[in-house]
Amino acid sequence: MNKSELIDLVAEKADISKSTAGDALDAVLSGITDALKAGDSVTFVGFGTFSVSARAARDGRNPRTGETIKIAASNLAKFKAGKALKDALN
Repeated sequence: MNKSELIDLVAEKADISKSTAGDALDAVLSGITDALKAGDSVTFVGFGTFSVSARAARDGRNPRTGETIKIAASNLAKFKAGKALKDALN
């Protein structure tokens, strides 16, 4: 499912226009992004939790030349599924 299919589904389930559903989805995604940028986690009870994880700088290897390179530290978005979501899938 891609973003436009999700917007169509939200519009149908909530009985709203596609443009309103698109605006709502954009607002939700923007809110999650802003919270993660601030270092907070976002929890939807029963669905799951979005959080930020720090990845330390490390040495890597260029597979073409075998040369050692430095890989910079970075932050990652992580998602941990909640119990209700896990139960629904199994």
